Amino acid sequence: MPEPHKKPRIIAIANQKGGVGKTTTAINLAAALAVGGLKVLLVDIDPQGNASTGLGIDHDARNGGSYALLAGDVSLADSIVATNVENLSVVPAVADLMGADMEFSAHERRNFLLTDAFAQGCDADVVFIDCPPGLALLTLNALTAADAVLVPLQAEFFALEGISQLMRSVEMVKRSLNPKLEIEGIVLTMTDRRNNLSEQVSGDVRTYFKDKVFETAIPRNIRITEAPSHGIPVLLYDFRSTGAQAYLSLAAEFLRRARARKELA
Repeated sequence: MPEPHKKPRIIAIANQKGGVGKTTTAINLAAALAVGGLKVLLVDIDPQGNASTGLGIDHDARNGGSYALLAGDVSLADSIVATNVENLSVVPAVADLMGADMEFSAHERRNFLLTDAFAQGCDADVVFIDCPPGLALLTLNALTAADAVLVPLQAEFFALEGISQLMRSVEMVKRSLNPKLEIEGIVLTMTDRRNNLSEQVSGDVRTYFKDKVFETAIPRNIRITEAPSHGIPVLLYDFRSTGAQAYLSLAAEFLRRARARKELA
């Protein structure tokens, strides 16, 4: 069992495109690390709230969720909700987040709302932030608060064009708001070895980004898509499925990389 870390490693999971497996990766990577013994907190700032639903958090149990946290109405500790996975907690999303861009746009520290919330501290080893698609105020808050950004990337035709735009945005945030921001890595999702285009895109991404790309790729797997309807990660839904085993492998690789950089005990 790893020793508790004084300051959690904060990782934004972001991609400006929707439907690339971002929330699925947030849920299942967080769960796999928690099963391995790390204390993990997942902060859901996507107004759709799919990460919260996928972890079985009822709407009635969310209270103000991450919206109230950003607004400064509740503390980080008071916004955390337990899940069915030991060592995994969540700050759930609520529908009020839909108006966050307009509501917080005049705030003096509009880009640092999440940074200020994390300054209160928590006992997690790793914090994942599930971002909405796009690069508006909520995602900008996540990138400003994070130590690194993890990019799920679907192995499809427009992948490289989309990720180039995201990388430019990360560099912009690094220059102007968060000099410590790094690229944690790129995770290829929804891969299909039977599909020539998927294999070609995967090869192109690995050639271009080299060791920034995780060796583990997440395959298309029906169990991964079924698990959220039951409010549990795929590890609890079908441990033996190829999807569950892929996320376990990704978690192990994530830990190896983090420990090699001495970011986790």
